[in-house]
Amino acid sequence: MVVDSFSTDRTVDYAKEYTDFIIQRKFDYPSTQKNWAIPQATHRWILLVDADERVTPELKNEVLEILKNPGKDDFVAYWIKRMNHFMGERIHYSGWRNDKVIRLFHRDKCKYDNRHVHEEIVTEGKVGMLKNKFYHNTYTTFDAYINKLNRYATWQAKDYHKKTKYLTPYHFIIKPLWSFFKHYIIQSGFRDGVPGLVIGYVQGYAVFMRYVKLWLFRRDRK
Repeated sequence: MVVDSFSTDRTVDYAKEYTDFIIQRKFDYPSTQKNWAIPQATHRWILLVDADERVTPELKNEVLEILKNPGKDDFVAYWIKRMNHFMGERIHYSGWRNDKVIRLFHRDKCKYDNRHVHEEIVTEGKVGMLKNKFYHNTYTTFDAYINKLNRYATWQAKDYHKKTKYLTPYHFIIKPLWSFFKHYIIQSGFRDGVPGLVIGYVQGYAVFMRYVKLWLFRRDRK
């Protein structure tokens, strides 16, 4: 099954080469899109793959092996780790080293939480861990990546509106600096070279923009 948000490129044409099961819905934000799609799956077990992820042959074989005996050990979902790439390089540190997502799960026992950004599966049972990983490349061009961060900051502002009382210099200065320090120093981003430096910088920028967007959101401005 392919879920398309009325794309204007040739996504649907390419998808038709692999499946006739293509459904469309106007996109608002990721968790609602996924929660709308999940109940429409024809099988009880779902492997959800984002557009910037690829299933490696090793991961494919492992998933198929699990589906021969689904629900073994009472698991209703499985974590899948990701091999992250950024700016054309494999990222080993920078806070992405242990990146994982729940993507293989039982249709009727799992759904996404209601966060606008970095949504995660909520399960009604035990969660296992797969041995093999997704190939994950969230980067196409630097401009596209910055646009993505700005879009995420807009969505995050709505999430943080409920739990952030007053905006102070702490939010605009200290938290962005801490984000850079955490990714680049504490999580060894410096070991990833220039891409690690860029990750640290843009993560700090993303935090700064989150609170700028929140400030604008509370004043009904853009």
